[in-house]
Amino acid sequence: MEVDYLFQIGDNIVYSMHGAGIIKAIEEKEISGDKQQYYVIKMFIGNMEVMIPTGKTLSSCIRPVTDINALKHIIHIFQHGESDRLLPWKQRYKMNMEKIKTGKIQDCVEVVRDLNRMKKEKALNTSEREMFNSAHGFLISELRLIKGITDNQIKSFC
Repeated sequence: MEVDYLFQIGDNIVYSMHGAGIIKAIEEKEISGDKQQYYVIKMFIGNMEVMIPTGKTLSSCIRPVTDINALKHIIHIFQHGESDRLLPWKQRYKMNMEKIKTGKIQDCVEVVRDLNRMKKEKALNTSEREMFNSAHGFLISELRLIKGITDNQIKSFC
């Protein structure tokens, strides 16, 4: 029986809340008596390996790495987008966490942009500093995989 997978071994992907990785294998595993096919993904952050059922790819917020054309729009968002600085920190934290969980690069860029702007004005609290560091790490891990990106473009997010 031939199965058509959304991703193939060797594909670079982004997994929300984990950053960028590479699909190392597609394996069948039996867990709790249920056999399923899994993507085995080597994550670049934390030197971790995760397994995602191939049938739950879309609900798991796994996506291909962004291409260079989309990156130009994303850099514009980073440099020129508006930040909502009036929200209380708990609301802002919740909203930013929801953005990161989507796995969309533009949402992650907005979180990094907004927290970076705040950081320049005053010190972030511990929770927001950790969120900034995580989101920034996720973003950089993906940027390094985009074909055609320059070091100067990556540095614009640092």
